[in-house]
Amino acid sequence: MKYKLKHQTFYTYVNSVHNYQSILCLQPRNSAKQICTNFKLEIEPKPSKVYSRTDYFGNIQHYFSLYQSHKSLKVTVTSEVEVLNNAVQLFNTITCEETRIKINKDPLLKREVLLYQIPSQFINWDEEIMTFAKSCLIPNESLFEGVLNLIQKIFTEFQFKTGSTNVNTPLKTVLRERRGVCQDFSHLAIACLRSVGIPAKYVSGYIETLPPKGKPKLEGSDASHAWISVYIPEMGWCEFDPTNNMIPQQRHIVTAYGRDFADVSPLKGIIFSSGEHKIKVEVDVIPVL
Repeated sequence: MKYKLKHQTFYTYVNSVHNYQSILCLQPRNSAKQICTNFKLEIEPKPSKVYSRTDYFGNIQHYFSLYQSHKSLKVTVTSEVEVLNNAVQLFNTITCEETRIKINKDPLLKREVLLYQIPSQFINWDEEIMTFAKSCLIPNESLFEGVLNLIQKIFTEFQFKTGSTNVNTPLKTVLRERRGVCQDFSHLAIACLRSVGIPAKYVSGYIETLPPKGKPKLEGSDASHAWISVYIPEMGWCEFDPTNNMIPQQRHIVTAYGRDFADVSPLKGIIFSSGEHKIKVEVDVIPVL
């Protein structure tokens, strides 16, 4: 499946900004699952130079600075991506306990996945989260099936509600109030997995959304999305979407992998100014027939 992506971010400031430093993580990944054939970054006002680099996790980041005075900022990213057909073969029956044993007995593997087993900036856990996890991730049962049960439990028991949380909302609050957005559900699923010793990554990207039947798709109506990737021996890193209770296929487009949202924030920066500012984001995921 081929897509054209457009991600626009608009900032408006009450007072002029005289110095702005920013890092973007919006370029789709190239992998065995997808190919980014075109990428374009436009910034208004235009910085003197944009630098790109590959971070520790293999994501492509772009950095720029603005030193001229401005009261608005517009960042537009356009990409063309082909997502390949990667059917998941449900053949692996390794259990949760066998996975932990295998990782602990292999020093190289343990070193490779350790970052995805320990707490990170937005992911930690307590007894309540561990209890929630253990209801699905049973030691002597299939890890793959356990992850499917976990994402189904989150999908069934939690309400998707925009604005009910923010990036700093503790996971214990999300668990107690049973509501949030894809970021929260992914963080919770990862916390559950790590709490029982299973390595899990945070995945940032997009998903093609469909309009209501008989209605046209509105421009800018799509959004960034988040899901998880779990290490399963002999299968490797396998992706799961707790928000939609599904295994990602050709409608999911990956931009970045990390420990949690802090590693893969689409756009973050430092502003030297005073007063409030507003932000507006518009995203389009357009299939190319």
